[in-house]
Amino acid sequence: MPSVAAAMGVDGFTNTLGLPEAPRYVVFLVDGLGLELLREHAGAAPFLSSLTNVEDVVCGVPSTTVTSLTSLGTGLQGGQHGMVGYTARVPETGRRMNSLKWDQPIDPTVWQPFPTVLQRLREAGISASSVNDAKFEGTGLTVCSQRGVPFHGINSVYERLDVVVDVIESAPRAVTYAYESRLDHTGHSMGCTSAEWREMLTTIDTELAELRDELPRDTVLIVTADHGMLDLPFDQRFDVDLVPRLLDDVTLLAGEARFRHVYTRPGAADEVAARWRSELGDRAVVRTQDGIEDWFGPISDDVRGRIGDVVVASLGDFAVFSSREFGVELKMTGFHGSITEAELRIPVLVAT
Repeated sequence: MPSVAAAMGVDGFTNTLGLPEAPRYVVFLVDGLGLELLREHAGAAPFLSSLTNVEDVVCGVPSTTVTSLTSLGTGLQGGQHGMVGYTARVPETGRRMNSLKWDQPIDPTVWQPFPTVLQRLREAGISASSVNDAKFEGTGLTVCSQRGVPFHGINSVYERLDVVVDVIESAPRAVTYAYESRLDHTGHSMGCTSAEWREMLTTIDTELAELRDELPRDTVLIVTADHGMLDLPFDQRFDVDLVPRLLDDVTLLAGEARFRHVYTRPGAADEVAARWRSELGDRAVVRTQDGIEDWFGPISDDVRGRIGDVVVASLGDFAVFSSREFGVELKMTGFHGSITEAELRIPVLVAT
């Protein structure tokens, strides 16, 4: 999103992606569409595979929706905007918050205080807006990542096409953000190597080709993603609750299976990290907060307490489950969140 603002001549942004200049843009995010997956299944997405891709783009860490959407929306890394994981600790209460459900009584404008890029575009005189499922209007994540502009709620993919086209045609200079969740949901439930996932990719590819055909000719369509995905075997799932010594001195678990935040009693982080490294070996990267700036970027004082005292990033087909705390994850097939290429690499596809 910051590169779009730069390409439109808004001060304070840099066009690091080298996007073409245009008076109007549609930024369309397909949740879970990793670059490796797209290239592996290019035949299932002929339109997307025909587009020019901006190479060497990765999402932030953790490679998960709440972090990536807020980074796209603000141009900041997780250590600054504060959306540090699917679930994370609220330092003031010690409670765990689910950032998708927003199940704690917290003002999202306080949790994430920075203006969005869409908001800054609108302040610069550009018609900026968001088109998304109606159920997402006013949610914590929407406020954190897309606030400050009109929200156009839709109830079907057919309605989305009409609304995106109408909104982008309503002004000579305009940016519209749109979001698609079905591919990610299919990957989590059926797996990103399943026939159902490939069928959904084809469906979305067809819809995006139709959208491109309906957009004004002076509009650039940019298709990107928030993370990739990989499948994990059901018979090799590590349940931390079956290894009690790993939970010694641990006060809370958060994050998700592929990227686990581990909160410890004061002064115990190094000991806990050592135990986890000994147990997990080369199946995961285990760090204390002393070594995580290259993942989260600069970490503000307000955000540091939200990040685990120990952070566990899984590698290969490994993940850290907790049957007691996160039983639903054991039922899933596809996962993301960690630091592997499959999870981090995302497309930035440009249709002019």
